[in-house]
Amino acid sequence: MNRLYGVQYLRAIAALGVVIFHAMERTGGHFAIGAAGVDIFFVISGFIMWVLAETRHPAPSAFLRERLERIAPLYWMATAVMVAGGLAGLFPNMRLTVFHVLGSFAFIPHHSPSDGGLWPVLVQGWTLNYEMFFYALFAALLFLSSSWRLAAMTGLFVGLVGLGLIFEPASAVFKTYTSPLLLEFLMGAFIGRLWLAGRIPSPGIGWALAGVAVAGFAFVGTTYIGFNAYVLGPLAGILLLGVLALEKGGVVRRIGAAAYLGDASYSIYLWHTMAISVVVKFAALAGLPTPVAVSLAIGSGVAIGLACHECLEKPVTAFLKARRHRRDKPRYAV
Repeated sequence: MNRLYGVQYLRAIAALGVVIFHAMERTGGHFAIGAAGVDIFFVISGFIMWVLAETRHPAPSAFLRERLERIAPLYWMATAVMVAGGLAGLFPNMRLTVFHVLGSFAFIPHHSPSDGGLWPVLVQGWTLNYEMFFYALFAALLFLSSSWRLAAMTGLFVGLVGLGLIFEPASAVFKTYTSPLLLEFLMGAFIGRLWLAGRIPSPGIGWALAGVAVAGFAFVGTTYIGFNAYVLGPLAGILLLGVLALEKGGVVRRIGAAAYLGDASYSIYLWHTMAISVVVKFAALAGLPTPVAVSLAIGSGVAIGLACHECLEKPVTAFLKARRHRRDKPRYAV
């Protein structure tokens, strides 16, 4: 799969949106639409997984192993830091239980003992429960022929969401695995199929689609009307389709800083809340003005993400990739 800079820029925008959302939330402000970065991430994930599967044809076990190696190590590190901080008393409002901690490491949805929310010890890790569930289902779908895969995926995901609407489950596991957020992965897969089939709109239409998506996000963010997966998911899909149209038309150019932020988006997403929490507490003690506190919180959130990208994510990824290549290298008898 060739590098798509437009997709990288969207990943950067999504991560920054979440950072700003949390920085504003912790300082008494409001930027709720920043949380829609998660919807963008989910649609992009569905798109990338579909394109990778159709172009590389991985075995289900290899696909799942690579996804686990890509997602889990950094998440486990961040979760371990949170658990250690909780045990050390650094997070007074955090309550830890064995089941919640183990569920967090195992990507099993669980109600938090701290406030009852449906998230793991590392709060933003709730999205990874969806990602890993999607990867598991997608790996199973790889057993099917390519011609049947998307139809089966559609039936499966629509069926799960339908069950959620009918039964309205209270269980953390079933509530997560029947959420309409699953449809965002499906939408990304459909866009991936359009991309591979060369059925992407012209750049002119791409600009229009991107404009509609941005206007839609702005409307939802200011009115809170349609602040749900049924609206934000399609807006994220329209935005991705518009960007891909610009990419196909040669409009998108490489911007080094933006591409780098896209590369580091996962680390930024995982680690930013820790830095924001520290900065917000410091700002309150120092009596800093809110705009200054917000700026410092955003900057620190991005900075710790970039540092972890360089010092943790890249070395771990390189190590696991090298180990995988050594393991998969054919051995010949002599």
